[in-house]
Amino acid sequence: MKFITSNFYVADPATLTDETSLLDSGTVDSTGILEIISFLEHEFAIQIADEEMIPDNLDSVSKITRFIGKKKPRADGQ
Repeated sequence: MKFITSNFYVADPATLTDETSLLDSGTVDSTGILEIISFLEHEFAIQIADEEMIPDNLDSVSKITRFIGKKKPRADGQ
């Protein structure tokens, strides 16, 4: 959430929840999604394929969290 509020204009951060659609709320546009992807790839040492760049994975903080959880290898190697 901090990356979103620090890098994109959010008129009232109190209204931005983990479930808020980043696209529908106007918080990010297509270029903003690319910025988020770049941040995620760097921060979590993952690669996001073109076919994974969909709203189901990247349209809200909660969707991003779930997506990263699936992409990031678990500490126990599974």
